[in-house]
Amino acid sequence: MQAGGAAFAAGGPGIALPDRADAAESGAAARLLPSFGGPTHLDVADVSSLGGADQLLLTTLQGVVNRRRPRLYFNFDAGEVDLRWLPSTGASVTRHDDALDLVARYRGETRGAVLHDPAVPDSVNVATTLAGLENAVVATAEQARDHRLRTVADLRGRFDADDVLSTYRWQLDRLFPRCAHTLLAGLPPTRTVRNEGVRWREIARETGRVRDASNRQVRTFDLSAELSGGDALYLRFQDSLGDDGWGASVGSVEVTADGGRVIASFVPGTPAEVPYLFDGSGSSIGDNANRFCDGNGSFVYRFTPEAGTRQLSVEVDLWNQFLVSVTNTPPTRVEPFPYFRDYAVASRAMVLWLPPSGDTGKLLDEIFGRVEPTTPYAGWFSDDVAGEWGGVDRASRHGVEVVPADFYMNGTVHAGVPTKVPDKITPRRRAALRNRVHLTLTVGEGDNIQYCQRRMRTIWDDPERGRFPVNWTVSPLLADIGPALLAHYRNTATDNDLLIAGPSGAGYTYPGSWPESALDAYTELTGRFLRRTGMDLVHAYNPRTAEGDGWIPFDERVARSYRENTPVRGIIQSWETGDLQTRPAGLPVIGNFYPQGKAAEYRDGLLRHIEGWDGTAPLFIAGAVNAWSWTPGDIAELCDLLGDPFEVVRGDTFFDLLDRAGRRA
Repeated sequence: MQAGGAAFAAGGPGIALPDRADAAESGAAARLLPSFGGPTHLDVADVSSLGGADQLLLTTLQGVVNRRRPRLYFNFDAGEVDLRWLPSTGASVTRHDDALDLVARYRGETRGAVLHDPAVPDSVNVATTLAGLENAVVATAEQARDHRLRTVADLRGRFDADDVLSTYRWQLDRLFPRCAHTLLAGLPPTRTVRNEGVRWREIARETGRVRDASNRQVRTFDLSAELSGGDALYLRFQDSLGDDGWGASVGSVEVTADGGRVIASFVPGTPAEVPYLFDGSGSSIGDNANRFCDGNGSFVYRFTPEAGTRQLSVEVDLWNQFLVSVTNTPPTRVEPFPYFRDYAVASRAMVLWLPPSGDTGKLLDEIFGRVEPTTPYAGWFSDDVAGEWGGVDRASRHGVEVVPADFYMNGTVHAGVPTKVPDKITPRRRAALRNRVHLTLTVGEGDNIQYCQRRMRTIWDDPERGRFPVNWTVSPLLADIGPALLAHYRNTATDNDLLIAGPSGAGYTYPGSWPESALDAYTELTGRFLRRTGMDLVHAYNPRTAEGDGWIPFDERVARSYRENTPVRGIIQSWETGDLQTRPAGLPVIGNFYPQGKAAEYRDGLLRHIEGWDGTAPLFIAGAVNAWSWTPGDIAELCDLLGDPFEVVRGDTFFDLLDRAGRRA
């Protein structure tokens, strides 16, 4: 393992260094994630209407400037969620109408520009790493010319777009020795953006709630109307309902022209699909060689018939809650992914994007193996759900925790806001243990600091919040990277709101995958952050089973490490079926229950779940709530529907009752 402290020591003025040494459990406890000082005055500009290339230029400028002292703050969101947090910085503000004018204002604080290669997407990440090392911005050659930026490094023509391994191998060999080894950043080099004004023709929709593939059949659609007016056709699949998962699922596609000539035929997830998959970022590959999308996700295929084609049809093996539409206008464009790069540049972190499977997964293993245990990997992984499971598991096996942060914005400002996070939670009154169904409801996603910054703030501001007891998962690491965010939630919580740690403590990880020699380091880190933030409950994940159809329960080794090194009184483990309740090493662990649908369907799922209960002893259910589709109003509607025998309680009350029931038994 390479030591990380020395690399950060060369970081320059303004950086509060992460410290691996043991520290007193106090407000002055050691940091895991860097800070760049408290902001006193901020130049603020709206960048929501800018393209990715300009946003990339500005966020890397922000990283260079804010490393010395936070002075730049950008609003990326047309809904202005970013601006809701601006008052909490405590800084005075100057607003600028044209964000790009700030390049000239701060040009003197940079050495110039690192030019990425528009033909090689991953060069954006290498350029970001170099920008952090060279005090430079990332730009195209045209931007550098227009903004009068000298060229510090030119990556054009250096890498092969089809050889991702060589690109990141070059970076690992040439740049990583100069980087800070206390933080890795995982960021997609590009993003897909919708083109405005595209008109889609709907050709099929399932209006019922179908989740069991009972409507599966091969359907034929006529696409001939779109043959005029464009060079290609784009076939889009979506979730027709969008509120409960189980969206469109496709098992095969065959496109024929002029009565029988096959121009495309493939099964999703195979090499034959690749030439036609225009945008699969909002979808996943299922266990049965199918591609599916849920909620707001979608996927698009592109077909290019020969000139003069008069008739075009597609046969699709299709099921569940599908919405299918077609257009002959390109629906999206690809541009650089700009977010979180201010923090990566300011931290001098190495930035990468390696799918956690195959040869790229092996290189990811090598990178994880070069940093110390409990080094955070901030960002995310490619390949959606499969990438999450594979990436988090690989990181865990090397003692690296994941901090989902790829959409976290203005991190260089938020990390330094001088805010004291309350370390005490309003206690709940002792509840009576009765022969009832004690239900605690937990809103997930809190490990995700960008969720805490954006979606959580939106639903937290719902006036229905506080009517009923709810557990809200948040990342304890906000104490480092967003203390004012965490303080806001603590200070505005009602007596019915309880903040608990998101999976699985101080960073998202699978504790069961951690090496024996490193597990205590993670739980000690978690204990430190839980004491700083006053949390004593954890919602946790563990590895998937070898078959991939479920989760592995916490064992004695993992539970003992939590019990000895943290103040945790109990753990809610991701389980979905709700049939796990154990006490390994004396620590109460209960698996969550995740019924489908909104309030009425969720209630019906709970009723089915307790059908075998005879009412002669207390029953405990840890219910999971989908953070992306539910609101406090939905939770209130559910609780209004739940009469006898349910009693909805806060998580701390829940585990108190669970512990007392265990002793009584």
